[in-house]
Amino acid sequence: MDRGHREALGQGRLVLRVQGRPGPPPLRFETAGRARMLLRQGERVLLLGRADGEGCCRDLALHRLDGYRSPLPPIRSALARDPGNWPHRYASWLEESTGTPLHDGRWQLGERRAFPPYVWGNEEFVRDWPGGSLALYCGGGWNGVLPLRRLSAPDAPRVKAYRKQAADGTLAPVLLWWVAFLDGWLLLDGHDRAVAALAEGRTPPCVVLTRVADDEVWRREFTAITEGTPHTRHMTPAYGDTLAGLPYEPAGTRTWPLPGGAPAWEDLAGQAVFQYPRD
Repeated sequence: MDRGHREALGQGRLVLRVQGRPGPPPLRFETAGRARMLLRQGERVLLLGRADGEGCCRDLALHRLDGYRSPLPPIRSALARDPGNWPHRYASWLEESTGTPLHDGRWQLGERRAFPPYVWGNEEFVRDWPGGSLALYCGGGWNGVLPLRRLSAPDAPRVKAYRKQAADGTLAPVLLWWVAFLDGWLLLDGHDRAVAALAEGRTPPCVVLTRVADDEVWRREFTAITEGTPHTRHMTPAYGDTLAGLPYEPAGTRTWPLPGGAPAWEDLAGQAVFQYPRD
């Protein structure tokens, strides 16, 4: 697959322009009406979700299934000690992966180490498996992290090894995917590393993958904002910052229709409950 064009935005941040992948990508959301959705990787269903409630304040009930495969290769400790530029490295791996969410458009990858305390806290970091529930509120959103596989125990051997790296500052960042309609992140890679960092009382270092506005979209908005506005050196800093930020504003997360619609979703949900019988 051809490499996408990269726009470097300084240390720890870049925009990757993906072309030749019209979709649907291997890792994708599919929807059946407004209330039902699923996450699929290839032919394997990984997550089923159904919204409950009315209006904009709704709960999304989740059921996840085993079988998720990270789009990144294993990260050896020697590489973690001398990684170079993590966003560039992760971009290359995502382009090579057969399980990626990338499709045509502009994607930003940026390092992030600071989050509001609730994002990785007990309420918004979904530790339960296979079920879970996300509270989706208008204005506030959910703003949590959803793992795509079962979490290991803090004393598991692999997690113990990562805890040493977390303590000495050499832990490779986890990979998060910002999903706009969830107002939160999916944990794409680094489940054990995240557990290790949290067990050491630290926020996991992250690289965040975000779909950002396409060129024609942000240029159209730029024109609409600046039309009739005199461009002088006396332009206010806030106005200039707004214009500068337009190319990097998060865009909506694309979904695809579920073949078979709601009946197909109900059939998949029934199979999932059979696989994980309720108490």
